[in-house]
Amino acid sequence: MLNHKTILITGGTGSFGNAFIEIALKKYSPKSIIVFSRDEKKQNDMRIKYNNPLLEFIIGDVRDKDSVYNAMAGVDYVFHAAALKQVPTCEFFPMEAVKTNIIGTNNVLDAAEYSGVKKVVVLSTDKAVYPINAMGISKALMEKLVRSRSKSKKLKTVYCGVRYGNVMYSRGSVIPLFVSQIKSNKSLTVTNPKMTRFLMPLSIAVELVLFALKTGASGDVFVRKASSCTVGDLAQACINIFKADNKVVDVGIRDGEKMHETLVTQEELFVSQEFDDYYKICGDGKIDYDDFFTKGHAGRIPQEGYNSKNASRLSIKEIEALLLSLPEINKELA
Repeated sequence: MLNHKTILITGGTGSFGNAFIEIALKKYSPKSIIVFSRDEKKQNDMRIKYNNPLLEFIIGDVRDKDSVYNAMAGVDYVFHAAALKQVPTCEFFPMEAVKTNIIGTNNVLDAAEYSGVKKVVVLSTDKAVYPINAMGISKALMEKLVRSRSKSKKLKTVYCGVRYGNVMYSRGSVIPLFVSQIKSNKSLTVTNPKMTRFLMPLSIAVELVLFALKTGASGDVFVRKASSCTVGDLAQACINIFKADNKVVDVGIRDGEKMHETLVTQEELFVSQEFDDYYKICGDGKIDYDDFFTKGHAGRIPQEGYNSKNASRLSIKEIEALLLSLPEINKELA
């Protein structure tokens, strides 16, 4: 699907954009990849790093409707990765999360429909499920924007999404913090050692996005199954692979944090298809406004959703192996 097509990545200088570009330039023959973001320094670094005429860099902000519309002309597919993602930042500045994660997403969806884009894949997070913080709430509403559009009978552009847990070594991940603390001979700070989180290498996250691009119908949300671990075990695994003896300090749960994260709610399992490696939360399809009020689903709701507490749990040794599979960790070890 990517061969001879023009792809736009919002927030394209981030972790996903870099990983996707690495894969796309090696495995496919796109006509053009447009990196749309507001950080000129990161864009220039990418321009120098890749030195490839297939890459086009556009400075803009998803909050600015005009810049999004201008960038979208002639685009076939869009990966919407631009977002405010750090929980503390969004807790202190919730309106900024609204402007980027909600209004910005709406601008992207509007521009895609106006420009005749074939498909948009929106990247979401486990924090959008049963959200208790501003980042998760804004991401949950982002998902609602996508699903609401899928109900339209006039729809031409396909809107679908992916949802995954913590992407290892991405911006905001705790792993780079642990590595930095180890190398600075400081104590590793964990909010609660029994807290559980999903772990997913970035390469798997990119695979999920490409799978959604290939198979997603409008309104579908794809969730990659992942193993989980406790934060305490993750910290210990980091210490072990660096052969360090740093202490681990419990600093307490911060505002907006959960003990366990959920990737699929029990209500969503009711309308999902389960496969070996992923769930597909099915879109409603094209539906009348009146039908939405009067027609429900028959059946029994599952007892529990898919969360980091009941997912397969990694041992410390398994976490170490997963960490050692990351190129960033191997670079730090070297």
